[in-house]
Amino acid sequence: MTEGAGIRAGDLPDDLTAAEVGMWQAYRNGSVYDLRSGDAVTDDPHGGRPWGPERSVRARTVAWLLLDGPPALDGRVASLKLTGVQVVGVLDLAGGVVGPYVEMKGCRFEKEVLLPESRFTTVRLVNCSVPRLEAARLHTEGDLHLPRCHFHRGVRLTDAHIGTDLLLNQAVVHRDRRGLSIAGDGMTVGQDLQAEMLESYGEFSLRGAKVGVSLSLRGSRLVNPSGRRALNAPQLTVGRTLYLTPAGLGDPWHTSGRTPARGTRVQRFACEGGIRLDDGRFGDAVDLEQAVLVLTDDQEVSLRRVQVPELRFLGERPRRGRIVLNGARVVNLMDQATSWPGAGQLRMGGFQYENLVPRGPFPLTRRLEWVAAATPEYNPEPYERLATVLRNGGEDEDAREVLLAKQRHRRENLPVAAKLWGYAQDWTVAYGYRPGRAAVWMAVLWAATSVAFAHAAHPPLRKGEHPPWDPSLFALDLLLPVIDLGQVGHWRLDGGWQWLSAAVVLLGWVLATTVAAGATRLLRRG
Repeated sequence: MTEGAGIRAGDLPDDLTAAEVGMWQAYRNGSVYDLRSGDAVTDDPHGGRPWGPERSVRARTVAWLLLDGPPALDGRVASLKLTGVQVVGVLDLAGGVVGPYVEMKGCRFEKEVLLPESRFTTVRLVNCSVPRLEAARLHTEGDLHLPRCHFHRGVRLTDAHIGTDLLLNQAVVHRDRRGLSIAGDGMTVGQDLQAEMLESYGEFSLRGAKVGVSLSLRGSRLVNPSGRRALNAPQLTVGRTLYLTPAGLGDPWHTSGRTPARGTRVQRFACEGGIRLDDGRFGDAVDLEQAVLVLTDDQEVSLRRVQVPELRFLGERPRRGRIVLNGARVVNLMDQATSWPGAGQLRMGGFQYENLVPRGPFPLTRRLEWVAAATPEYNPEPYERLATVLRNGGEDEDAREVLLAKQRHRRENLPVAAKLWGYAQDWTVAYGYRPGRAAVWMAVLWAATSVAFAHAAHPPLRKGEHPPWDPSLFALDLLLPVIDLGQVGHWRLDGGWQWLSAAVVLLGWVLATTVAAGATRLLRRG
């Protein structure tokens, strides 16, 4: 009988160690092969206590079982279920097709695990110590679970296809030689990608990745202060919601995938490094509630051209760095006044939102500060967008205040003559956004000049061809430059009265021009 024929018949190979014999038999039986000692400190896969040969199996024997293992015992389903086992050597399953169910808990891998271009049904590595996981173009029909694992030189899942869920909850991933902790560019996840309470030391890259349902980074800590970004995910597509929110600490397994209930002790999402979500598409929301963003001066949270029904910007105000929303399109912007950074740290060019849903007090003065922070150099667009949203919500008076603030901001960048003209429009009729002020100025000026002209000498220009003298009508005729009330052309004023009449005409033109400009804006907005 050949060696291969013996294996297919179920015979044990001759060169197996005692630990491997037990694993071989457990595989055929579909049972768990547990080599733990019972001492928690010794059994910790991430600890420093050595595991001897009695707990070690060779990686090539594990690969042999998974790629071409013996048949299951009658009435059983063959599967590899290892607990507390040390795998010696490189586990190389590259390009292989693995049919059996694979689950390893509390195991140690001496060297990297190579799974590129391999195919599995379901793979679960739980609380394992792995130098590196290389799994580019991996294909699983079911789940890929890696919770609580420690990866010392990164994880590569580039262009992988995960049939259902990818779990990285409570994993600890350190950077590889390129500075990447998790490389998931082009990856596809059929349902949820849960990386809650993850610790990532390096760049977590998800460029062009697609997640069918939700992507949860609740309570995670992403650290890459020396690099440009801690989360690099342009063109990311998520079917529902991206959660950068707190995770409950009481029972992380029970609360996984859920928003912690009020009163639950939580761990907030924290990111030390930039975040890039440019051109992302999200079906429900991007949620940053209570997020802690620690940036350097040259780092940013970039949401350029993101499209999402709801953006929940409810995190802690970053002290440094920038928040960039240029070209983003949002239906509901849920925010709070204490979350937005100050002047020079916010960019909103082309940012479109339809509704404002503030959390807590957010008075108009603070909202105007928000817009001003995004426009250190004058840009009318953020003001006009805010005014449109307020007007659509029935806040017409607030919308006028926003447009008035726009004109005042614009005025600061004009030449001196235009700036003076702007001050005149502001003081008189507030650029037309407070039309009642014009009536007050006209009434005051009319009353004052009526009293003054009542004491003026006013000889007629042509005797017998003049109407009766009326100082009130004369003053009003001067103030209204377009309308002729039949007074000004019939009387002669000399000296100071002539200068006063000229001043009244000029003031009338100023008032009429500013009122016309304001009316034009009102008609244009209507």
